[in-house]
Amino acid sequence: MPISATGTWIASDARVKHARGFTLIEILVVVVIVGLLAVGAVLAIGTSQRDDALETEAQRLDALITYVREHAELTTHEFGLRCEGDRYAFLAFDLRRGLWRAAEEDPILRARVLPVGLRIRLRIEGREVLLRPPKDTEPLLPQVMLFSNGDVTPFELTLGRDASPLQAMIASDEDGVVKLTLPGEGTRP
Repeated sequence: MPISATGTWIASDARVKHARGFTLIEILVVVVIVGLLAVGAVLAIGTSQRDDALETEAQRLDALITYVREHAELTTHEFGLRCEGDRYAFLAFDLRRGLWRAAEEDPILRARVLPVGLRIRLRIEGREVLLRPPKDTEPLLPQVMLFSNGDVTPFELTLGRDASPLQAMIASDEDGVVKLTLPGEGTRP
């Protein structure tokens, strides 16, 4: 083995000079493997059973129901919730006129339309409610009552998509406790 004046080894064989690094093919194979692993990870994360729009709307409606119940108790006014398939609105009872009207004085209680594809199903005291807009001759009536004493009509409100098994449920029990159940999670009080 030849050694230089500085004490380092000098390779005189041509094969040894070219064997110092990775070949282009080896680098390409590693890049392809890392790429396949990355694609697999992205696909695994992307196919998780979640519907962000569904969860957001369910949480919003749950928070609005809580807000209206507290508002009803503080103002001693009766409120109601009216659902119509792809929309919902809060109503207030007008004592002077003796009828229900849209609760538009508070911008938080404005009528809301669900994102495209989401639908509401409603059961009152165990019975399915037909959700349709009122006819022009019909009075505006709520399906769920939110009383000023804190009571609420026993209901099960389900948000979901027609082609998806994922559903969120907001339900009240006999004691008036309203609970939110999101897909893949437990019940939240």
